[in-house]
Amino acid sequence: MAKVLIIGAGGVGNVVVKKCAQVPQVFSEIVLASRTKAKCDKIASEISRPIVTEQVDADDAKQVSSLIQKHQPKLVINVALPYQDLPIMEACLATRTHYLDTANYEPKDEAKFEYKWQWAYHDRYARAGIMALLGSGFDPGVTNVFCAYAQKHFYDEIHYVDIVDCNAGEHGHPFATNFNPEINIREITQKGKYWENGRWVEIEPMSVRKDIDYPEVGPRASYLLYHEELESLVKHIRGLKRIRFWMTFGEQYLTHLRVLQNVGMTRIDPVEYEGHKIIPLQFLKAVLPDPGSLGVTYKGKTCIGCIFDGVKDGRRRQMMIYNVCDHAECYREVGAQAVSYTTGVPAMIGAKMMLEGKWKGAGVFNMEQFDPDPFMEDLNRYGLPWKVLDGKTLEC
Repeated sequence: MAKVLIIGAGGVGNVVVKKCAQVPQVFSEIVLASRTKAKCDKIASEISRPIVTEQVDADDAKQVSSLIQKHQPKLVINVALPYQDLPIMEACLATRTHYLDTANYEPKDEAKFEYKWQWAYHDRYARAGIMALLGSGFDPGVTNVFCAYAQKHFYDEIHYVDIVDCNAGEHGHPFATNFNPEINIREITQKGKYWENGRWVEIEPMSVRKDIDYPEVGPRASYLLYHEELESLVKHIRGLKRIRFWMTFGEQYLTHLRVLQNVGMTRIDPVEYEGHKIIPLQFLKAVLPDPGSLGVTYKGKTCIGCIFDGVKDGRRRQMMIYNVCDHAECYREVGAQAVSYTTGVPAMIGAKMMLEGKWKGAGVFNMEQFDPDPFMEDLNRYGLPWKVLDGKTLEC
């Protein structure tokens, strides 16, 4: 049906390419590009159908534009770093090519989740007649669609939403991050934030903890963080009074993180070292295990979902929509651990929605702005089956 250009050959890129390759009736041609072409070639060697590989510096909008012009894809799937969202969006705008990503833009010099930079492209994308779909991963992404699905089918008003993300897996390393270490550590060391009664409430990093009982996993210590989907969901969920995001962390992980913070290894400002300026967090990334390599030994499950509390036909309703994913099963299918899998599969499905015309528009959009039903059907079809648990609550 269409040619796609996938930019990024890390753990998530590996999953996106392999899942797109499984649906040739939609993804008829695949081009994979990265700063390191050897990574693309390795992924290509593991796929039974041929794909084209290229080298590109995704920080350079002109390079990306040239690559788009060379291959003429209908859609660019961006699974590079969040810093590179804007150059890739610029390239898509210049070439009038549809765009999709899995995480919002972050400036390199500040750990900050905010959609303002990408939302600012809306009018220009609309005038160009092209579409940008933001945050088509799991959280953000599937969690947004869970909210849209609950709003469409189960609620007149949703008053409270708690997005909960549990990784109960074990990879055998003393300390490792499940996706890009630089992005992961920036995410959890910034201040937490949630929305309540029409305003944002900011808290110190990792200062609010709650034990949450996750379906098929059990109770896990969970910490209130800020996550980008909150910013878009407050605009689109009817009757919302509060929305929060929670993620699990083990004591071993937190102990290592505190030590790294205390000795300055999580800093994102440059420091002088032997006549060169280096950023400590980027150096730390270089010595930590590659998230794409963790799947070999990973065992256990993830559980990610949304807990809702609201009103339907005048009656209170409490429920949860969630997915459970097994690390070892993901590795057997695509050679990746579940955190990469749960991000990569929704990227493929979001792209499929666009290419099939089930989700369409001119401008910049978030996931919950479209009909959730076909996306939810494809989650079941392509490896991320979801369940509904009635009566599930998360008390204040």
